[in-house]
Amino acid sequence: MTTPDFKSRDPNQADFWTERFAQDFTPWDRGAAPQDFAAFVAGSPRRYATLIPGCGAGHEVALLGEAGWDVTAIDFSPAAVDAARQKLGIWGERVRQADFFAFVPDRPVELIYERAFLCALPRERWPEIVRRYAGLLAPGGLLAGYFYFDAAPKGPPFGADPVQLRAMLESWFEQIEDRAVGDSIPVFAGRERWQVWRRRERDAAPG
Repeated sequence: MTTPDFKSRDPNQADFWTERFAQDFTPWDRGAAPQDFAAFVAGSPRRYATLIPGCGAGHEVALLGEAGWDVTAIDFSPAAVDAARQKLGIWGERVRQADFFAFVPDRPVELIYERAFLCALPRERWPEIVRRYAGLLAPGGLLAGYFYFDAAPKGPPFGADPVQLRAMLESWFEQIEDRAVGDSIPVFAGRERWQVWRRRERDAAPG
């Protein structure tokens, strides 16, 4: 895929993502919900009120909606929101333009689905993101999705160090699933894992 010439170079800004959606340059988009997430939904003992931050095209919104789950998806790029709404049909109304760090959900969030949101933003933002995850989820709530591991200094995608990411998440969460991904798209192939984390009853002591 040839990379177009973009004006915006800061992934912290909505314009960065808007340019890429406007020019249909979305190499992180597989065009469908991935297998591990589909299996997680199909095998879940209950339905969760789910938030999808940085939803992009939002393929998982339709999967959850059709399964009867209460899902809200947000993205701070208006072009991403427009693209998702156009593709999702009746489920497009579940997509909102919003800033994850300021978004106030209509009801308590029971599950946050992570898919290329953490790795889309520079690593210095990650503690803030993880704190926000923890703040949105009550004890017992789940953080489930795909985590990208890579040492390359530049991004996006920005890869995590496994030890550092675990330490960051374990302040608020305990891990209950972790496995390799078998259907990764090229940009993530061999460097992502499906993980599920449960919000702790009490936050771990600092350090």
